[in-house]
Amino acid sequence: MDVFHHLEEIPANYGPTVVSVGNFDGVHRAHRNLIDSMVARGRELGARAVAVSFEPHPTRILQPDSGLKLLTPTPVKLQLLAETGLDATLLLPFSRDLSLISPHDFVQKVLVEALKTREVHEGFNFRFGHKAEGSVELLEQLAPEFGFEVRTYAPMKLHGEVVSSSRIRELIEQGTMNRARQLLGRPFFIVHTPGRGRGYGSKYTVPTINLSRYDEMTPQDGVYVTQTRVAGECFESVTNVGNRPTFGDDLFAIETHLLNFHPIELSPETRVEIVFLQRLRPEIKFPSVDALRQQIAHDVRRARRYFHLLGERAAKKT
Repeated sequence: MDVFHHLEEIPANYGPTVVSVGNFDGVHRAHRNLIDSMVARGRELGARAVAVSFEPHPTRILQPDSGLKLLTPTPVKLQLLAETGLDATLLLPFSRDLSLISPHDFVQKVLVEALKTREVHEGFNFRFGHKAEGSVELLEQLAPEFGFEVRTYAPMKLHGEVVSSSRIRELIEQGTMNRARQLLGRPFFIVHTPGRGRGYGSKYTVPTINLSRYDEMTPQDGVYVTQTRVAGECFESVTNVGNRPTFGDDLFAIETHLLNFHPIELSPETRVEIVFLQRLRPEIKFPSVDALRQQIAHDVRRARRYFHLLGERAAKKT
C-alpha cells in the first residue's frame, strides 16, 4: 500500500481513484465493510482504492482538552489499512489551517485535482470541511459539478448495536473485551516498546515485560488473559493494567507476565504486541506480597484453562 503524507507526493497520473475520507480509528467492522466495497469497485472501474485520513486526529487539534485516546495510533492504523487491499492511504497533516478549508475547496483540491476521484464512499454521518459544514448531501450536490458519484453507507449494526469507534472505546474502558472484539472484528491489541521494569515480576512472580509509557487507549485497570507477540514469537500471557497498588505505586503501568517463558532478547526498540482476550479481575491492593503471589498463581491457572479451551475449540473446527 502506498502512503502519501502530502498532496504533492501523489503522482500526477495516479488516478482515477475510488476514495473514502475518514479517521478510521480502530479499522473496525464498519470501516472494513466500506473499504471492501471500495476495493471491489476500484477493481471494476480500473481505479485505485484510496483512504484519506489525518495526522494527528482532528479532535486533538480542534478539541485539545478532549483527552481522546486512539484505538489505533497511526502506525497500527496504517498496518491494518494495508491489510484490507487498499492501494493507498493519503495521510494529510491536520492543522488549524486545514480545518478552515471550505468543503467545496477540499473536494476540488483533494478529491478532484489530486486524486481524480470517480467515486466517493462515505458513512451516512460523514462531515468534513470548515465547521463540519460538509456532509454526504453536499457531496451529492457537488458530484455533478466535479464528475464523481457518491455511495452512502447506513450504520452497521451487530446484535442491535451500532459499530462505531466511540462505542468500542466505551467497551474497552469498561474492560468488556469480548464485546469490543465483536465490534472490532478482531481482538483489541496495543503495540509498544519495553520499558525499564522495577524488578517486581522477576523478583516476586514470573518473568515480565513492562511497557514504556503508553498514552493511547488501554482497557480498564485490571488483570487480563492476553497473548504477547515479541521477538518473532507469540507467548500466552497474563497482563496487569494499572498502578500496582500493592507496591504503593501511583504511576500507570502495563506489565505482561509470560506463561510459556524462555529467555528472549529485548532492546528499547523491540516491538511488543499485547492482544487482550478476556478480563480476569479488577486490580486489587493485597495485604502482602505473598497474598499477591497466591492471586497471580490463581490468575495463571485461569489463563491456562482459557488457552486450553481455546485450543480445544480450534481443534474441533479442524
